[in-house]
Order: sequence, then structure tokens, then C-alpha cells
Amino acid sequence: MTTLLTAGTLLLAGPACTLAQTTDPNLGNEESPFVRLIRPDRPGQTITTNMLYPGQFQLETGLTRYDGGSSTGYAGRTAWGSTLRVGFFNHIELRATQNYLLTPATRPLTAEGAPAPFAGPAGFAPLNVGAKLLASTVQNARSQVVVLFDMNLRNGDASFQNKQFEPGARLLVSQQLGQRFGLEGNLGFRQQGFKAEGTKQGQYLTTLALNGPISANNHLGFFAETYATWQRQQGWRPGLTSGLFFRPTPGLRLDVTAAHGLTPAAGGFNVGAGLSMRLGK
Repeated sequence: MTTLLTAGTLLLAGPACTLAQTTDPNLGNEESPFVRLIRPDRPGQTITTNMLYPGQFQLETGLTRYDGGSSTGYAGRTAWGSTLRVGFFNHIELRATQNYLLTPATRPLTAEGAPAPFAGPAGFAPLNVGAKLLASTVQNARSQVVVLFDMNLRNGDASFQNKQFEPGARLLVSQQLGQRFGLEGNLGFRQQGFKAEGTKQGQYLTTLALNGPISANNHLGFFAETYATWQRQQGWRPGLTSGLFFRPTPGLRLDVTAAHGLTPAAGGFNVGAGLSMRLGK
């Protein structure tokens, strides 16, 4: 027992001495490309741990076409989604997301040969509002933990039926790889209403995403993500998302993406394109 304790002490003492002699890995990290260049919450299912500083604004908008077999988003429809993020004090970021569901361009014909009236939901979907809260000690550190609380409201176009408050929460984690790449993951849950039975229709979400530049000047980069949703009635529905982005300036990014389910239940091919812009220092 004495030999084992001695050996364990020596094994722990080595790394401890090494860490004591090195500088704080977070020191000056705010100037690394991974932090300094814009990191939007789009595309894909993953929401980044990046938080805006007080006085900063960020607009993220894009168009997504969902296949009829999609398990995420609006199956068989095209939606325009926009998110406004605002940096607040005390390591808080406020946010609002608004989706607009387009009416299908092609509709079935009536017996008279005219396009049939469209009865599905269209127009503005219920607004989603939320806030990011920093859970780790240093903002934009190499390793970061953030908590997101959000809620779908009951507003929106009257064609959206059975509207109710849908609270949700996510744990966001990230690990910076070198100076330019990052691995980020989400673990979240959303339920219908505030009653206990609403959890039975609730949905879990887990994601893991890798992103970073593929050019020396950091202008051109990639995004790769694996995700899975789970609901009691539907089971697991995994999928993949990948895409490319272009950053002409540190605060501006354009992206194109594609996603596909990995099982028949999670089938569906989705494509999208968007723009993200950050204002303020």
C-alpha cells in the first residue's frame, strides 16, 4: 500500500509542477481566430458557446428547404429563419428567433383544375425568446460552459394550431482545438406547456459539431455536425449536417449547408444558405 501511494504521489506531482510553471492557457485567448472571428448559432442544430460582449449585436438569417421526410424543422416546407442576439451585462446574452414559413409554390389541383386552397400553417411561426448565461469562469476561454434558457411563445400566424408555451433549456459546451478550430456540443430538452404531462411529449436533443477554417487566411471554413433527437413516441432520430462558410471580414459570414437523417425514421434531405453579421466592438 505504501508503494502504491508513493507511486501515485509521484505521478500526480509531475503534472502539477508542469502546470505551475506554465502560463494561464486563457491568457490572451480573446485574440485567437476561433474567438475573434464571428461564430453564429447557425447553421445546423448546434448552438455555439460564443457570447456577445455588452453593446454587441448579431443578426443571423437564412433560408432552409426541408424534405418531406425530415425529422427536424418543417417537413416538406421552406422556412426563412432569423435570430437577433444582443450582448448584455454580467455575462448574459439575450436572443430572439423568428421563423417565417413560406406557402408551397405547387399545390394539388381541384376537380376544376385550379390550385386547391392551402390549409397548412404558413406565415410567421411562434416567436422564440431566450438568454444565454455563462456557467464557466472566463468568457471565450479555451474550454467554456454556457446555459441557454428559451421559450416558444403563443403568438404567430393563426394557421399555426394548438399553440402553447414551450419552455426549453440546453447545456452548451465547447473545447478550442489549437487557435482556429473548435469542438462544440449541446444537450437539451423542450416540453409542451408547464404541466408534468407535457414532458411526455417533450423532445431531447444532443449534438456534436466541429468547425474551423480550411484556408490559411481563415476566410474559408467548414462545419460538420452529428445530432440526434429523441421523443417517447418517435425514439431516436439521428442525422448529419455539413457545410462551408466564407468570412470576408471578422464580423461577416456566409454559409451553405446540407443535412440528412441516418435512419428511415429520421430521413429527409435539407439544404440551406444564410448570412450572419456582427456589429459593435
